[in-house]
Amino acid sequence: MSTTERRQKVVRSHPRLNLVQQCKLLDIHRSGLYYRPRSESMLNLKLMKEMDACFLEHPYYGAERMTDYLNLDLGYRVNVKRIRRLYKLMDLQTIYRKPRTTIRDPKSYKFPYLLKDLKIERPDQLWQTDITYIPMLQGFMYMNAIIDVHSRKILNWSISNSMDKEWCIELLEDTIAKYGAPEIHNSDQGAQYTSGQYIDVLKENNIQISMDGKGRALDNIYIERFWKSIKYEKIYLNPPNGGLDLYQMVREYIEFYNTKRRHTEIGKVPPDQIYNAKKMAS
Repeated sequence: MSTTERRQKVVRSHPRLNLVQQCKLLDIHRSGLYYRPRSESMLNLKLMKEMDACFLEHPYYGAERMTDYLNLDLGYRVNVKRIRRLYKLMDLQTIYRKPRTTIRDPKSYKFPYLLKDLKIERPDQLWQTDITYIPMLQGFMYMNAIIDVHSRKILNWSISNSMDKEWCIELLEDTIAKYGAPEIHNSDQGAQYTSGQYIDVLKENNIQISMDGKGRALDNIYIERFWKSIKYEKIYLNPPNGGLDLYQMVREYIEFYNTKRRHTEIGKVPPDQIYNAKKMAS
């Protein structure tokens, strides 16, 4: 049996075996599942690329307003039903209430938003995390990242062709193992972050849980700003050709972002300078 045939046998929602166990039994590397871009029709891929760029500038655009933009400003002829489906596929969340822009588990947990009036004074006081859509030459993928808000350092990241909760849990556990646990973890109310397994990891590490208000994308503003930076400064300029190309591009950009890119809000220095100096002093 070829590697491709073995990969096709993986069942993401298997009732007894998780992805790690299935990959071990089939003798395949799990990254092979993640680095294959997802595909859509050529029209949908064009629409998604236009929507992504527009949404970075106008995060208050709902599906109906985006449909008008695509049809009246760009000359497409698409209906709002198609755009609503793409919003869900891209995990776009408007900054006001709109139906079903975030996929939520009906049995999920909900926690309060803890960041209002919070004074952020030190590294690892607050981490924020999020998932974003990444356009590619052929197809698309998702990126997940965790940012230390005080320093703006991207602590960890991962790319995948699926937004499953296991992917998010692995990233969280790996980041905690590398840096220790933060005081507060903030996310949106997506199904990945409200799953019982994800919440258990936070509780086991005595991390306070903060979640954005429903439909309030700007509650998670620091990670949203990073998405805008990496897309405009890297992805849009040279769209990646395949998952491994994307991985290399993201790795190079985050190395630059953390060690060389000067951030006005933290004193025109790179994030690593703030994060490492404060960590050594504490």
